[in-house]
Amino acid sequence: MAHYQNFEELEIYKLARAQCMKVWKLINETDLSKDYKLKDQINGSSGSVMDNIAEGFGRGGNKEFIQFLSFARGSNHETIAQLQRALDRNYISLDEYNKLLDKSELLNEQISKFMNYLKSSDRKGSKYD
Repeated sequence: MAHYQNFEELEIYKLARAQCMKVWKLINETDLSKDYKLKDQINGSSGSVMDNIAEGFGRGGNKEFIQFLSFARGSNHETIAQLQRALDRNYISLDEYNKLLDKSELLNEQISKFMNYLKSSDRKGSKYD
């Protein structure tokens, strides 16, 4: 793996950021904006995916990074559940839900692959260089 200089270079971070921006657009363009509890939850969980990737990267060690990637994956699953509630409450169409779900599932897959890579890497992390 190339040595990344910052977390913004990671593909998983780019995917998480794109998802977070889509969720924000959804909040601002639908009646979800009036469902304050769900709006805050989905905004928080989608942002948490990004935040945990960034924090894990910043720890400088693979073990800690893997732990934070696990948190990111959990937050992504939480976002999926909240998207289901948005669908059930008719804030989004089934088509829009399926598009967002596909992106979320891809993000989960990529996070898992990256975690597996880090687990098998001989390099322990930047703080050990």
